[in-house]
Amino acid sequence: MLGPLVAAIDQGTSSTRFLVFNAKTAELLSHHQVEIKQSFPKEGWVEEDPKEILQSVYECMDRTCEKLTQLNIDISNIKAIGVTNQRETTLVWDKETGEPLYNAIVWLDLRTQSTVERLINKTPGRNKNHLKHKTGLPISTYFSAVKLRWLMDNVEKVHEAVLSHRAMFGTVDSWLIWCLTGGKKGGVHCTDVTNICLQCLGDQSAALVGQMCFKDGQAKNTYDFVLLICLFSSYPVVSDHGLLTTVAYKLGRDKPACYALEGSVAIAGAVVRWLKDNLGIIQTSTELEELAADVGTSYGCYFVPAFSGLYAPYWEPSARGIICGLTQFTNRSHLAFAALEAVCFQTREILDAMNQDSGIHLSQLQVDGGMTSNRLLMQLQADILCIPVVKPSMPETTALGAAMAAGAAEGVSVWSLNPEDLTEVTSEKFEPQINPEEETSIFSSVPLGFYILGSMFMLIGAKYIAGQCESE
Repeated sequence: MLGPLVAAIDQGTSSTRFLVFNAKTAELLSHHQVEIKQSFPKEGWVEEDPKEILQSVYECMDRTCEKLTQLNIDISNIKAIGVTNQRETTLVWDKETGEPLYNAIVWLDLRTQSTVERLINKTPGRNKNHLKHKTGLPISTYFSAVKLRWLMDNVEKVHEAVLSHRAMFGTVDSWLIWCLTGGKKGGVHCTDVTNICLQCLGDQSAALVGQMCFKDGQAKNTYDFVLLICLFSSYPVVSDHGLLTTVAYKLGRDKPACYALEGSVAIAGAVVRWLKDNLGIIQTSTELEELAADVGTSYGCYFVPAFSGLYAPYWEPSARGIICGLTQFTNRSHLAFAALEAVCFQTREILDAMNQDSGIHLSQLQVDGGMTSNRLLMQLQADILCIPVVKPSMPETTALGAAMAAGAAEGVSVWSLNPEDLTEVTSEKFEPQINPEEETSIFSSVPLGFYILGSMFMLIGAKYIAGQCESE
């Protein structure tokens, strides 16, 4: 009676999920989630086990199908499976044995910093944006190509496999699709334009589709990580303010690619894990909201969580985090509030750059991700941006976007992506509690100024340290 179903594999940095949706109503029918372990072999290194990632997918699929059977839902009605993944995480495997040749190097890993510096030093004027007119990207530790270069230069198994033409390279989507379609017995080796394979989307692009951002000037922010603005144009717009030019999505073999401006922030939701695991000042993410609400201010304490360097709009991998403005009065509640402010200020910096690059003044920000359950954060974000923040009632927009793309794919066609056919997503809107007349003074406020100054101090310090190392 439910009609066609569409599933999605959502393979993220910290967990894997398998979700099944009703293609007619977009209702989430069942899902299962498995946590993924990360290893940190050296400072700045972050790795994950490709076999564990694959096994987590199998486990999530099995458990979800069990749950559907218990609900008397026929799993044979699943007509397609979409894939959404952590985009820049990189791995290499042997096409003859099917074995990974090294752990997956996670997107925020910093081991390629020397490789990046070497590449930048070869460009005219040592310009990290030298290739931006071709790629839309700066030369940075963030992206997959430099991770592959490191693997070829430093892992003997990878080097040998490349020479003998046995090496297969890809992001997590490529690894999963290859394994799920046969592996060494004829598996499909592909990727999606949003990961540089259709039915497959990079996580942030999937969330953009799941939020139904199909019109020029719509924007969404996924907390823990990225803000995207959909320009809905058939040509790329190159940023002059530190943003990335990216493919938002390409929803059909014969459909044009739609481009977006993207602001990448390395650490947002991870601040919560750091406060919990490293400092031990909270036990749960819910406690962070409670602590911050108790004081309602950071009391002059400001936090720039550049644990993996600064991404957009600065692109400085040498920068490190800073907490300033501490006094004897400062306590863990003030630090909790400063952590939430840091997430909002990072978003604000990206939004300012997007307004300047696109010439579009955003009227609202659509949001998703785990941190959106923090109502204090959502209200604080609306106040700092001075525009409404809109949170969907169904939080699984990343998986929903992958399912929508898969269900609409050629040969499946059980999900229409025509705006008039889409089920309207119910949402909650957080209105800014600041008068429009105060906008100018708030936008140039002391907290935002401190945050930007903190970022600049880190940039100056990073360049000074780099200069000292070169002179030695």
